[in-house]
Amino acid sequence: MLTVTIEEAEINLAQLVEGAVQGVPFIIAKAGKPLVKVVALDTPDPKATRRTGFLPGISVPEDFNRMGESETQ
Repeated sequence: MLTVTIEEAEINLAQLVEGAVQGVPFIIAKAGKPLVKVVALDTPDPKATRRTGFLPGISVPEDFNRMGESETQ
């Protein structure tokens, strides 16, 4: 795994991050001691939308807000 100094990371940050996005993580070290590991995030595919709420074909009854009134009074 690639290890760079803080100074090298500052100079080449854009290229290093692009490499991490492509699957090449790297470590930033100071005085030879590893400090952080930079890896790409696992982000969900924006095209794979998730449905929330009611699904098609499901309806809410007109008396929904009054359902169970007789049992609670």
